[in-house]
Amino acid sequence: MKRDAESKQHKKWRTVSTIIQSCLIVILIVLVGMMMFEIEHLQGTARVINYAGLVRGATQREVKLEMSGCQNDELIQYLDDILSGLKYEDGNYDLISLDDKEYQKKLDEQIHYWADLKEEIQKVRDVGYQMTNIVDMSEKYFHLADETVSAAENYSEKMAKDIRVLEIVSAIDMFILFCIVLEQMISGVRIAKKNKILEQRAYLDVHTGLPNKSRCEELLHDMRLITEPVACVMFDLNNLKKANDTMEHSAGDQLIANFARILRNVVPAKDFVGRYGGDEFIAVIYDTDKEHVQEILNQLQEEVDQFNMNRKSIPISFAQGCGISTDYKECTLRNLFDKADYYMYENKQKTKAGRKDII
Repeated sequence: MKRDAESKQHKKWRTVSTIIQSCLIVILIVLVGMMMFEIEHLQGTARVINYAGLVRGATQREVKLEMSGCQNDELIQYLDDILSGLKYEDGNYDLISLDDKEYQKKLDEQIHYWADLKEEIQKVRDVGYQMTNIVDMSEKYFHLADETVSAAENYSEKMAKDIRVLEIVSAIDMFILFCIVLEQMISGVRIAKKNKILEQRAYLDVHTGLPNKSRCEELLHDMRLITEPVACVMFDLNNLKKANDTMEHSAGDQLIANFARILRNVVPAKDFVGRYGGDEFIAVIYDTDKEHVQEILNQLQEEVDQFNMNRKSIPISFAQGCGISTDYKECTLRNLFDKADYYMYENKQKTKAGRKDII
């Protein structure tokens, strides 16, 4: 029940985190799009500031030229085009109209006064600059142009702050997204470990610590023909029923556990040892021959005899049968298991009759 509750809670959190992750990704996409738009607009604003400054300087140059008697209608047209581009986004200079009330107010004042200044320039051409107010008007126009540039710069700074805010929000969004992804990765690793443990437990005999019958059957289910020398040995305990009948079942369990421990210690670690049934065990020995198997079985018998000598409980007694792939032209592990099971049964009958053959 506790595991089911944890599983449900994990699934619920995973669903919530997935929704949050999706929302954060959408928000991040929107923020990136907004930043790209603002940056592009900021670049246009920089161009506006540059040309607004050009107007300020070029107008002073035009006034000086007119006062010196050098008429320059092309420069006047140049200034008209720039001011029109700043106001209406037309002309050949790729200018934009800034969406700022203060800037638009200052630009309108500058454009309006530029019209007055052009009329004064015409008077200079007609009667000379001494008879006009061109100098004072030029100074005022310079001041108005300077205010327009300042308004554009203030607008640019505000945009830069907005972009900075977007960057900070995007960074927070990415950090949260990173934390969620990291948590999901850690959770995935944790779940994988738990699943591995559960999978191992599913194939583990709790009483002996050996692979259980399900794992043995999975191994024997491999129907590929054996190409390397392999031996399959079956073991069956003889005294389990006696132990259960004369003593408590715990004595029989202890008998099984003791034999399992001795068998696992004797058989090389690279080879397979499993509990196939209540009192049956299986060993699969790879890259071997009859002599090697015989050595293992002899050592097993010696270990069992030594164990029995030092214990007053019901002694360990077992029957065994072996099938070796080198005895057959073609065979699978299941074939060897069947042969080992058959010879183990024969060995058990001989043991009851007072004889005991190892292979």
